[in-house]
Amino acid sequence: MCSRREAERLIAGGRVAVNGRVLDSPALNVSPRDVVTVDGAPVAAPEETRLWRYHKPPGRVTTTRDPQGRPTVFDNLPSELPRVISVGRLDLNSEGLLLLTNDGALARHLEHPDTGWVRRYRVRVHGRLEPERLAALDQGVTVEGVRYGPIKAALERQQGANAWLSVALREGRNREVRRVMEHLGWSVTRLIRVGYGPFILGSLPREGVEEVPRRQMRDTLGAAWRSGGGPRRRHGGRPDGPTDGRR
Repeated sequence: MCSRREAERLIAGGRVAVNGRVLDSPALNVSPRDVVTVDGAPVAAPEETRLWRYHKPPGRVTTTRDPQGRPTVFDNLPSELPRVISVGRLDLNSEGLLLLTNDGALARHLEHPDTGWVRRYRVRVHGRLEPERLAALDQGVTVEGVRYGPIKAALERQQGANAWLSVALREGRNREVRRVMEHLGWSVTRLIRVGYGPFILGSLPREGVEEVPRRQMRDTLGAAWRSGGGPRRRHGGRPDGPTDGRR
């Protein structure tokens, strides 16, 4: 129905009730048997979990609302899509594969470093690359006091003062690729995400949206995944098996 922040505002405004009791705090566990209403209207049951591949163009921010009024990735999505959120983010000038889902639990799981999915990029930098310096990134690197984990980087081709390289990493921290390359003295002039775990950009055109088939969802996310309601939970509240908007 809305984002978590928006939900907190609705609760603070006295617009949310559980079993007829108006809430004054979001600190409440609800069960499937409870009736949650907003402004007196029941909240619908969770929809079936769905996932889409989206080809983000440069010049769009990965957020629902931008204080600076810049266009967002959600502005031109097909009208038939439900409310969705992004799995992680791509910064304003980055492009390529962005996963979208209608399930917040799935998004959080796929974003988490513990999931271990590799993010793959094609990167164009300005400067002459030194393969041995790229190879050293496999041991991780510290940039301005921030420690980044192992990064697999390889030179694809050098074209005069510019070079294309392939980069693979698991953490996917904010602007990680740009910061690491700039630390090495190479400014990034283009950054394209071509893969996120088992999902690839492929031939999807810019601003193209394609739903991941249900069978692929099952095969990729494993038997622990169930349609709707997020990943199954083990004792202790951790997701059991695998699980960068609008909600």
